[in-house]
Amino acid sequence: MKKHSARVAPLNSYGSQVLTCPISEGEEGSESRPDTPGSETSGDRTSYQTCANTLLKVLGGLLVVLCVSSSWVGTAQLVKLTFQSFSCPFFLSWFSSSWNLLFFPLYYAGHTATTPDKQTPYQRFRECSRLFGEEGMTLKLFLKRTAPFSILWTLTNYLYLLALRKLSATDVSALYCCHKAFVFLLSWIVLKDRFMGVRIVAAIMAITGIVMMAYADGFHGDSIVGVALAVGSASTSALYKVLFKMFLGSANLGEVAHFLSTMGFFNLVFISCVPLILYLTKVEHWGSLSSLPWGYMCGLAGLWLVFNILVNVGVVLTYPILISIGTLLSVPGNAAVDVLKHEVIFSVVRLTATCVISLGFLLLLLPEEWDSVTLRLLASLADQKTEEHGEELTESSGQTRSRANGAVSIPLA
Repeated sequence: MKKHSARVAPLNSYGSQVLTCPISEGEEGSESRPDTPGSETSGDRTSYQTCANTLLKVLGGLLVVLCVSSSWVGTAQLVKLTFQSFSCPFFLSWFSSSWNLLFFPLYYAGHTATTPDKQTPYQRFRECSRLFGEEGMTLKLFLKRTAPFSILWTLTNYLYLLALRKLSATDVSALYCCHKAFVFLLSWIVLKDRFMGVRIVAAIMAITGIVMMAYADGFHGDSIVGVALAVGSASTSALYKVLFKMFLGSANLGEVAHFLSTMGFFNLVFISCVPLILYLTKVEHWGSLSSLPWGYMCGLAGLWLVFNILVNVGVVLTYPILISIGTLLSVPGNAAVDVLKHEVIFSVVRLTATCVISLGFLLLLLPEEWDSVTLRLLASLADQKTEEHGEELTESSGQTRSRANGAVSIPLA
């Protein structure tokens, strides 16, 4: 096998960073340099700026979390509304994936507005095409690298839409969260990533939740088919991420925008024959173009594009773990909409399965060094309690000695 890039993979959902306020430069080395009013003021100002930047990053991350969750909930609910008048899932998947073509133009507009260096669209496009190699993007690399990822992308969306025809949006969004466990298993087996017992437990919990979700209706009917489709969508999504890590390595925002726009172009040009074949064979049939629900379709494609933009931009602006939490929050968001609007009644088995999958998802967000950090924290707490207990013993022994020496305080009359 060819050696893949050693850069960090864009599996942002696994990157968990500790939200801390680092020590400023003015506070380090205070023993070797004399303290002056100017240095103290500079150190305090640097510490304040660092804490302020961290706070702004966290607040921006929380805002991105809400936007990610809202866009994903809106996507699932719009799919449900669209299916009421237009039940053609592959056409919707192809139509929505083609909107990825707009990713790079939007990125270029934002890049031009926020950076002083001005580049033509072609220059920026060439620079971002280094993701395909030092020579940039050629026709051979375009077909070799874009085709498999575009097919996996379209298949993931198609299976997700098929699952939404069989199950509620809450069940599908919960089952889709299992893709994080599949990413870990594939990375461990294929990429030889570090083994972590807690993530194995999380993967087992995800599988348990899948079985419980299928058992909710007795392993028959549309339920078992919908569960299989949702799990298939999560599996293809995990395969997409692991293959991206293996063959393309890491990518900055510009390279991701370039890659997604390239996939949108491939989808528009080469995969457009599939909806046409499904139409001619009457597998997916629709009337005239004027009769299509263009409002729902454009809203669905727009929300899907916004979700993809927020996920990739949010990783740059804030902490990756917050983006993963935003995806998880789509489960209670969809549940609220299903209960209030569609009057869906969830059984105890389904609620338990959803909670088990969500708990496994949260376990997968733990950093790799979580065990050592926890042990150090427990050790520091134990040392602190020991010191406090020692101080109490010292004080009590001092009081005992003073009483034994007859040192009694007599109040003045």
